[in-house]
Amino acid sequence: MTVRLPAEWEPQDGVLLAWPHENTDWAAVLPQIEPVFLQLATTISRYEQVLIVTTDPDSLRDKLEAFGSTMAAITLVQASFDDTWCRDFGPITVLAHSAPRLQDFVFNGWGNKFLAEQDNAITGHLQHRNLFAAPVDYRPLVLEGGSIESDGCGTLLTTSQCLLNPNRNPDYSKGQIEKELQETLGCRRILWLYQGHLLGDDTDAHIDTLARFAPNDTILYVACDDPEDEHYPALSRMAEELTAFRTKAGQPYRLLPLPWPAARFDDDGQRLPATYANFLIINGAVLVPTYCDPQDDKALATVRSAFPGREIIGIDCSAVILQHGSLHCLTMQLPQGVLS
Repeated sequence: MTVRLPAEWEPQDGVLLAWPHENTDWAAVLPQIEPVFLQLATTISRYEQVLIVTTDPDSLRDKLEAFGSTMAAITLVQASFDDTWCRDFGPITVLAHSAPRLQDFVFNGWGNKFLAEQDNAITGHLQHRNLFAAPVDYRPLVLEGGSIESDGCGTLLTTSQCLLNPNRNPDYSKGQIEKELQETLGCRRILWLYQGHLLGDDTDAHIDTLARFAPNDTILYVACDDPEDEHYPALSRMAEELTAFRTKAGQPYRLLPLPWPAARFDDDGQRLPATYANFLIINGAVLVPTYCDPQDDKALATVRSAFPGREIIGIDCSAVILQHGSLHCLTMQLPQGVLS
């Protein structure tokens, strides 16, 4: 295999973040969301580099220093951007003949739901600032990082609700999309989930809100155990789909159900997409979204069982889901060899 999409648990140089400001959708809740970002950046800086795009580097530097971040591990880059969901507009790194190459796919605001022109330009901006040691390939396909999961060995996990949605690539058939993924990401098998979604999710069922690969042919997935919850039918069918999947060796996957947190709503009564599947894997640790919920401890224990030997750290994401995403959505890992 000359091109390979590494698994998230492989060695990393760092993590990309975009800092919230008054011209993003976080404007109304900046006092609530900025402490989450400070905790996130500070925690990651203990393990690896943090590359942060921000509109005000000087002010942010002061805040990070006051919070206790490892400043030697943080790089601040001034840039304009629409919002902070780096998972979906950040570069997707493949290994071509074992050397990293950044794939800059098109980001269209999850099907032209939101402004995305500045976000779509961030990877190019960082390249022009000579922050990448790896080359960048610009791809015409609309593809978000949160819509795909790789086991690092040629298998891709994704959802039909997102990748086959006509608001992404209306001129592509399923077969054409599969061919593009095979050519650009090196995947040899694609496992499609046709069931499962979270209310309040703007992404059309991103896989990173529902099911995630872990080492040793393991999949962690969102499991709804409340028959009265409106998610129950579709998530039960999703669990059946996962049970039917087979590894490259023809064996069932080790399936670890993640607990179901209590329903959360915004001030308008809209259901918010609280999910424990949206965890972030970094060197030596896994950061897990928590929601001040009785199920938080069980979620941390479940993730710990999938990643033995790594520190498992909860990050309160109650404020993050106010904008309909969570921890993994805010971040994009930069594998080893990417950063200058």
